[in-house]
Amino acid sequence: MHKSPQSPTLVSLAGIGYFPLAMVARLPFAMMVIGVLTLVVAARGSVELGGINSAMVGLGTACVGPLIGAAADRFGQRPTLLIAGAVNSVALLLFAWLAYSDLPVWVMFFGAFLVGASAPQASPMSRSRLVALVGELPVERRPRVMSTTMAYESAVDEAIFVFGPVVVGLLATWFGAGAPVIGAAVLTAIFITLFALHRTSAPAKSAEERAATLAPVSELWRPRLLVVVVGIATVGVLFGSTLTGLTSFMKDRGAVEQAGILYGVMGVGSAIFAIAIAMLPPSFTLRLRWPVCAAMILAGTLLLQTAHDIPRLLASLALMGIGIGPLLVTMYSLGALRSPAGRSATVMTMLGSGIVVGQSAASAITGTAAEQAGTSAALVVPLVAAALALAAGIANWFLTPESERRSAH
Repeated sequence: MHKSPQSPTLVSLAGIGYFPLAMVARLPFAMMVIGVLTLVVAARGSVELGGINSAMVGLGTACVGPLIGAAADRFGQRPTLLIAGAVNSVALLLFAWLAYSDLPVWVMFFGAFLVGASAPQASPMSRSRLVALVGELPVERRPRVMSTTMAYESAVDEAIFVFGPVVVGLLATWFGAGAPVIGAAVLTAIFITLFALHRTSAPAKSAEERAATLAPVSELWRPRLLVVVVGIATVGVLFGSTLTGLTSFMKDRGAVEQAGILYGVMGVGSAIFAIAIAMLPPSFTLRLRWPVCAAMILAGTLLLQTAHDIPRLLASLALMGIGIGPLLVTMYSLGALRSPAGRSATVMTMLGSGIVVGQSAASAITGTAAEQAGTSAALVVPLVAAALALAAGIANWFLTPESERRSAH
């Protein structure tokens, strides 16, 4: 199916319908953390409690997400996604009920954990599929196609991670705070199933063959890979702290439901620059891109500290977005480059989990800061996250092996 008289392309290998399907399939995941935050704040009246529940979603993803990736590497994506999607749909509906129930908060925490633990994570699975397809292209074309693919995937992720909160904001405004979580359950049931059944999920090897060629688990603990996981978690912290801080900012003005809509401004420059980064010369290496992009984000978070009105707030979000998109491309490219043999789905889910863990933990920390010390204190957390992203980039500079130092791909 993969070879033709003419040289194949990634689009011909995947099929043109794959890309919109993979895009929509990742929307529920982008809605979960923010949907839970919005629902709990509205149902229980506490930003702090909302942040803790968001953190439980992230904790569930942290504990189980990489195991889902490992199961996909071992047994194939199709059965793994079908099971995860079914469980996640039920978990989301259960949480929508729990938020408005009279049950104690610890029961709600368990429900939030289950939401995160069962998240199908279409984005890492999509990257894993495309990385495998790139391997079927002529050798001389693989580096450029891989770079473009990671840029595309990161741009889609960025658009979805920003569009998700916008959808949450719109649904919550129009239909009530429970609508985003219920909507995510419906989208998961439909589109994760279709994504799981797409022909690209059919493995090229049997389960036994895959097991025989898997790199040892110890390969996943190498510092040069772990620094990427830590780095991408700081991006998650940026997402979570910025949105929670913005939620507090808008709550002060009596318009908490509009926070997700305003948050969408950050994605405009981010998505554009995520695509544009693939067009830069090879001399602008992955090793160099990381600290440069992190410095841009740091500048945006510094401006955020002076944001006392909506125009300046939006300007700081736009500046942060210019660095975030290319930084995500860089990190996912490094993850693909450093994945041990046969472990691409595991690595991609580790990176995807890193974002959600960072996002969720930041939601809890920022929510507590907002509740205890006000919005100004909450907006300091993105600044700390940007500084940590820069520090991780400096660490990666020294951990990058010689073989990677001259390549931007």
